[in-house]
Amino acid sequence: MASFAVVLPAAGASTRFSENKRKKVFLELKGRAVWIRAAEHFVNRDDVAQTIIAIAAADMEWFKEKYRPNLAFMDVEIVEGGRTRAETVRNALARVRADLDFVAVHDAARPLLTKRWIDAVFGKAEECGAAIPAIRVTQTLKRADSDALIRETVSRDGLWQAQTPQVFRRRLLLDAYAQYGDSSATDEAQVVESAGTRVAIVEGSPMNLKITRRDDFRMAQAVLDVLPREQGPRALHPFKDDERGLLFD
Repeated sequence: MASFAVVLPAAGASTRFSENKRKKVFLELKGRAVWIRAAEHFVNRDDVAQTIIAIAAADMEWFKEKYRPNLAFMDVEIVEGGRTRAETVRNALARVRADLDFVAVHDAARPLLTKRWIDAVFGKAEECGAAIPAIRVTQTLKRADSDALIRETVSRDGLWQAQTPQVFRRRLLLDAYAQYGDSSATDEAQVVESAGTRVAIVEGSPMNLKITRRDDFRMAQAVLDVLPREQGPRALHPFKDDERGLLFD
């Protein structure tokens, strides 16, 4: 069985989200922090041997104190994030164990997953070396100028909206980041693509949403209860072992 490390970038400033001055990944989504709901999809898996969360330096001490029981119970390691996503992921990659085959990078602000979706992208990565979930762009796209006036309608043919977890052979991702001098990449597939590697797509789900704005959080609250149900692990919580299973029964 292939082995995986999982990296959860959570060092962003949440500039587009403000709720009582708390970052989106630390808000409680129906009783558990968003980042915990994201992480527990992976720490429950037999093929995941290491889970790392990257936190902003300014949040580090508070985070360690606030979530000390969760971190110990879930066996999640912490690294300091960087100024950009690319720097944050690069910092985390330095901590990934050399004996693991693959690295999955998953937004800590994407708490809504199912085992089936993870199985699909993990399996595709084993087959192709690099894979991401994505959904087809179905709505009409417009390109506008700085005054918000439409310049053109953009063809949506062949366009996909990237999601996470994005999964790569460990050595492939390390080498791609070693070659990548720019820190502006918005996802790991972009870094790997720049190194000349083709990245496969598996069909994702609109329910695998990223919490970016307050409306996204409200949608996540609603979607949590209607995700496809399947047999899954219990929630990993050090004090509430009697809670209902993760997202499923």
